[in-house]
Amino acid sequence: MIAHRMTALLSWTYLLILFGFILLPVAVLVLFSFQDGTLPIPPFNGFTFRWYAEVFADDKLMAALRNSLTVAICSSLIACLLGFFAAYGLSRYRLPGSALQRILLMAPMTVSYLIIALGLLVVFNWIGIRLSLWTVGVGHVIINLPLCFAIIYASMGDHQKNTERAARDLGANGFQVMFLITAPMLLPSILAAFFLSLTFSWDEFIISFLLSRFDVTLPVEIWSLLRSGLNPKTNAIGSLVFLLSVALLIMLEMFVFRRRSKP
Repeated sequence: MIAHRMTALLSWTYLLILFGFILLPVAVLVLFSFQDGTLPIPPFNGFTFRWYAEVFADDKLMAALRNSLTVAICSSLIACLLGFFAAYGLSRYRLPGSALQRILLMAPMTVSYLIIALGLLVVFNWIGIRLSLWTVGVGHVIINLPLCFAIIYASMGDHQKNTERAARDLGANGFQVMFLITAPMLLPSILAAFFLSLTFSWDEFIISFLLSRFDVTLPVEIWSLLRSGLNPKTNAIGSLVFLLSVALLIMLEMFVFRRRSKP
């Protein structure tokens, strides 16, 4: 009995330390976003919504926020679509060098974002493409495509082949089987890949910084604010980003993971 209580006590202590280590910086960020002062440092001088009002009144921050949402949504959709096509082709057909193709598709996950960004920067300059949100989107598709492929490919088991085979026996062609049979069965995995890609694209800085020029994403704009020193406004926009990330996680839990856990 004593050993059981000690084990339970140590487990709870470990969990409290772990979650405190993870969540304490976020809690401090959110707390000092309401700081009634010019510096987000102790002591806490009072409660105010001034910095949130300044964030929503800042045209540059709002434009960067819209840019981040646009790039994240569009690049995640493209990465999911390409990842689904690649997973379907490599799991349902015998293609030459399929193992090598899987390795090449997964390779960007093992490469630093800095190397990918520098390589894309050289390529874009070489072929004469001007840096913009489009080039940032291309970079985000490249880093998110392997993730989408891995998630969707891992979900394509043999149990789905019988349903696909039955659909073909009933007269469905290849595209009908892919989009009306396989895609709905893989919808939880596709949504999981999309939301994870959205989160990674939303927070990504290195590629966004190197492949953009005038139209920047939110992480790049926050970095430019931090260059002038600590400011409660950066805490406020960071809190909003955290809130959006939590909202995405809740959506993922409600519409994807919960569906997959149902018998």
